[in-house]
Amino acid sequence: MSPLPKHGREANILADVVKVLLDTQSRNYEAFTPITMELPSESGIEPDYCFYIDNWQAVVGRDRIDWGTDPSPDLAIEIDVTSYTDVADYAPYRIPEVWLFKRNQLSIYGFQGNKYQLQSTSRYFPNVDLQSLIAKCLEAASARGTGVAIRELRSSLTPGLE
Repeated sequence: MSPLPKHGREANILADVVKVLLDTQSRNYEAFTPITMELPSESGIEPDYCFYIDNWQAVVGRDRIDWGTDPSPDLAIEIDVTSYTDVADYAPYRIPEVWLFKRNQLSIYGFQGNKYQLQSTSRYFPNVDLQSLIAKCLEAASARGTGVAIRELRSSLTPGLE
């Protein structure tokens, strides 16, 4: 079944939010969508979007990633509109942070030990209230369009940018 427009729109907006936050922090990154992650002993997963933040240099210019030897992404984003994602499916890949977005609610999971724990903040954006920021961005996108919403977000995070 093909993803619904709502799925694609939400995945795009959440990814754009991450990009804007990283850009305003002058942090480099590599981002991928879609990407299938497979280990020989595990079933594959396909996050809606993933980011290399701490490990971006390991994948710059790469056309293929060996999930057995290369680092996993630092952040994966999964949008659930008609399906259900179990964050435990990401455990074999040891992705440091997974965002699950379902019913307009963001759940942030951090990998600790051998499993994911629900967290109130992101390790990559610890001083950002992602729940309200994303809700505001989605509301603006719904009312005035995605481009307007992302420009407003960027402007609100970059003093002097008008």
